[in-house]
Amino acid sequence: MPLTYKPGQAADLLGVSVDTVRRWADAGRIKTVRSRGGQRMIDGADLARFLDEQGGRREPDVIVNQSARNRFPGIVTKVTKDMVMAKVEIQAGPHRVVSLMSREAADELGLAPGVMAVAAVKSTNVVVELTAP
Repeated sequence: MPLTYKPGQAADLLGVSVDTVRRWADAGRIKTVRSRGGQRMIDGADLARFLDEQGGRREPDVIVNQSARNRFPGIVTKVTKDMVMAKVEIQAGPHRVVSLMSREAADELGLAPGVMAVAAVKSTNVVVELTAP
């Protein structure tokens, strides 16, 4: 489970081009650090904060011919837990997806801001899955 993201991964999550992510990094809108090999990397928690601040303001594309089983890869921006339940917020491109699940499930999945996850939506249920490493 990466807690840092390459610009291309961040671009996919933000629903923008890699060049846009680079321009935002150059302008200081997204904080990046360099890996030992010199590649820009974005901390997952910083990316989650950026996504949360943006609020999915990009206009979504028109969606046609999709099945009822939609999968939204994204990044966890917020996890709110009480003794029994957890509210998990995921920003998937222009979409903000919120899932209510047991606290135990959220703990077992290790859901926290910056973790990449997939929201699988069918009818009124949202299932959160982790992407393969």
